[in-house]
Amino acid sequence: MRKRFVSFSIVLLGLLISCVSGYSIGRDRDKVYQELDLFAEAMAVVEKRYAEDVLPKELVYGAVEGMLMSLDSYSQFLKPEDLKDLMVDTEGKFGGLGIEITLRNKLLTIVSPIEDTPAWRAGLQAGDIIVKIDGAITENITLQEAVDKMRGEPGTKVNITVLRESDRSLSEYTIERAIIKLHDIKRAMMLDDGIAYARISDFRERTSKDLLLKLKELSAEGMRALILDVRNNPGGLLNSAVDISSLFVEKNGVIVSTKSRSESEEVFKAKGGDKFLDIPVVVLINRGSASGSEILAAALRENNRAVLLGETTFGKGCVQTVMPLSDGSALKLTTSKYYTPSGESIHEKGIAPDIEVEYKKLEVEKNVFDEVKEKEEKNDKLVNETAKSTDDIKEVSQDEADSFPADEFNYRADYQILRAMDLLRGLLVISSSEKGHIKVAQGQE
Repeated sequence: MRKRFVSFSIVLLGLLISCVSGYSIGRDRDKVYQELDLFAEAMAVVEKRYAEDVLPKELVYGAVEGMLMSLDSYSQFLKPEDLKDLMVDTEGKFGGLGIEITLRNKLLTIVSPIEDTPAWRAGLQAGDIIVKIDGAITENITLQEAVDKMRGEPGTKVNITVLRESDRSLSEYTIERAIIKLHDIKRAMMLDDGIAYARISDFRERTSKDLLLKLKELSAEGMRALILDVRNNPGGLLNSAVDISSLFVEKNGVIVSTKSRSESEEVFKAKGGDKFLDIPVVVLINRGSASGSEILAAALRENNRAVLLGETTFGKGCVQTVMPLSDGSALKLTTSKYYTPSGESIHEKGIAPDIEVEYKKLEVEKNVFDEVKEKEEKNDKLVNETAKSTDDIKEVSQDEADSFPADEFNYRADYQILRAMDLLRGLLVISSSEKGHIKVAQGQE
């Protein structure tokens, strides 16, 4: 064992020196070698004195994992199985609770609950701190460990204890895991007075194409103004956020810029193609709006194309790149930070809305037709449940069942949407009186 470990350490040390020396231009090479000598020395001590036998690969993985954790809240080491899980995430279907998490100030923090998932229905909120998972304290937990603990077979349950910073209260939740299906464009519909509504729940490969199709349909239905809802949208792909912003910004208008340590600034500008420049836009934001949502919100505001309404965003202004390694593992590394068109970084600060409006769920009085409809739906459900085995009742497939909303969307019960509609009505009146194109001014009400 001793010889095998020493041989491994020598080879590892040589590889590390080769890698690090390639990136240590302008640094004291002797100092780098000394630091790597310390690493090999520590591994030798662990091999000799630790109470149990440990595989060298486990030590190396642990060392790399610790190194990534020491950098920031978003960089992480992905073992081969973790990388596969990440690929499952991007496909938009996995088993779990339905929350985006991060480590903020070393605390396991919810970035955003995903709408119509177990976490959303349980009442978890952006900014909640998860202090226990199944009774185990989350102090010093890694992101991947937290993900592994909360994922599992659909139908199984997990207990989590949450600290809500707004009132410093501790709450316990028992949540049943389910298949989480991500739908980027959650809703796209006409409301009243020519005002359309589109909710973007994530930024992935097809999001901009799907949104464009929906906006064309809404235009055909008479769309005169638009509410873009990115509340509780944790972000996603940078290019997706740029493509969606491009739909509302004139060609070559600056969307976002990124700056890394080793490369010059990269500026992303609005692309050509389909545009929706002649309609006023309100973007709804809250504490769960992060990353790509913040790129979109800042780009539209600073290009005078939208008013931001709601609450201050989460404040994730950095970009991670997944870099595969030779053994199938990978580094998810923060490689750059992004800046708004005006050059401002919102990292750890967030974006304040032009018009601050707290979320309120309003009680909406039902008219007689709504009550009749509800009773009919309940009767239909009862009939289906009691006659599933008969041939004359059509069974609903699992995919169809999963597509049903958890509860019927009623925009009249959402105070922020109502305020956004009032604002857009005013902007439409101004636009009509001027008989021309209106540039939506920042903060205009």
